[in-house]
Parts: sequence; structure tokens; C-alpha cells
Amino acid sequence: MTDRYAVFGHPIAHSKSPQIHAAFARQTGEDVVYEAILAPLDGFADSVAQFIATGGRGANVTVPFKEEAFKLAKRLSPRAQRAGAVNTLSFDADGILGDNTDGAGLVADLTRNLNQTLGGRRILLLGAGGAARGVIEPLLDQQPAALVLANRTVSRAQELAELFGHGITACSFEAADAPFDVVINATAASLAGELPPLSPRIFTDNTLAYDMMYGRDTPFLSFARTHGAAASDGLGMLVEQAAEAFYVWRGVRPETTAVIAALRQDRLESERLASPRGLRT
Repeated sequence: MTDRYAVFGHPIAHSKSPQIHAAFARQTGEDVVYEAILAPLDGFADSVAQFIATGGRGANVTVPFKEEAFKLAKRLSPRAQRAGAVNTLSFDADGILGDNTDGAGLVADLTRNLNQTLGGRRILLLGAGGAARGVIEPLLDQQPAALVLANRTVSRAQELAELFGHGITACSFEAADAPFDVVINATAASLAGELPPLSPRIFTDNTLAYDMMYGRDTPFLSFARTHGAAASDGLGMLVEQAAEAFYVWRGVRPETTAVIAALRQDRLESERLASPRGLRT
């Protein structure tokens, strides 16, 4: 029988996950089908229960349900426990297992796809919410020279710094004013088309600015390029975390390079067709 998987979110129509997992299934020969499910804001647990009842084997979880998925899981992987959020659920006879593949996806994109060496380098992580929390430990595992957490509310960044230890420091956005090798935007500002109040001194021409948001040129990326930094959105992270989830479910690790390239090409084509010139051709 074909095994069923899904991604739950609200909204969800924009999700690239069905396209990504369909590509993984074709590549690996795994007999799976993957769909996007819009869960009511007050009905996530019921939606998951219904999916399990109809044969669902596993699911990804996106905004705004990652913390709720953490509470829903009967068992947690060590990395999900440390992250305090779940983006990958597996369903078996023992109940619901929660995992978090976001950090693995980020590090894979930075190191494999973008050829960044993180060991011994200075990393600035913007934000102190669930997105940031999910990637701190994988970043620490790379043994950076420094990991600085910057947030609008400094106390929230300090709480994370104390939770994870390892010499992490916390500050406000404005107080981060020294150069960094990698600056990662894990805030929700890009969703609203906004830019955190950042000093341009955090960027040099050797800095990589990375926004977890994908599919658009964000104010953060534009600001970083204006001040000499290289810039990348989070599309690679999206594909890499999906590949990690696929491995959790199926025990097979798909190749991601071609999938990322295809998604980027699709985006370029969509932008071309949406432009005035594209519409005339």
C-alpha cells in the first residue's frame, strides 16, 4: 500500500513540501504520497488524529503549530526535546514521535550547498523564538568561535543563552555592532516585510547573510547586500530539513541538489511570467 504523509499548517497553500517530497519519492522509488492539510487554528490535534485514523504514517508541521506538536507528541527525539518544538511527526504502534529537523536542515544548507565553514567562525543569530531555538544546538555542534543571540527583547535571548550554555552571549539588535562571518535571520520580520534595527557594521564583504524565509527578496537580504555581504534565502534549508524528515520516516536519504535547483528555476520562471515583459511574451 502507498504510505501517506502530509504537512499541517495555517496557512498552507503556499507550501513547497508536497512538491519536494514527490521529487524525493521519484528519486528513491519509495511508495509514498504527500499532501498539504490546512488545520484550523483551534483544531490541530483533531486534524492530526483524523489523519492518523485514515492511515497517515507521518507528518511535517509548520507555522503556527510547532509548539503544539511538541505537546502532542508522546515521545520526543533528543533534538526535539532540546529545541522545544517539533516539525516532524511519526506515527506507529507506540503513539506519536516528535522530532525536529530544522537545525539539521540549516547546517546542511550552510555547509554543503553554500560551502560555509562554521567551525571557528563568528555567528550572529537574530531572534529568540521557536525558529531560533530549533537551530542553536546544531550550530553549536559546529564549534563556532562565537554564537551571539540578538533579539528585540533581550531577556528572551538571555533565557536561551542560559538554557543552551556553551558561552553563548545575548544582546539587543542594536547592540550587535561588530563584524560577523555568518548572520542568520530567524525573526518573523521578513514575513511582514520589515527589517530588525541592525547596525551595518555586522556585515563585511566576507559575511554571509542568511534569511530563513524563502521565496522572496527580503528587506534583511537587501540591507545585507547593500553593505557588502553575500546573501541567501532559506530555500535550501527547506529542502534539507525535508530530506532529513524523509530519512526519519523511510530510512533513505534523498539527494537534494537537483531538487533545490528545480525549485529555484520554478521561482525564476514564475517571476518572469509575472513581470510586465513576461506577460507580453
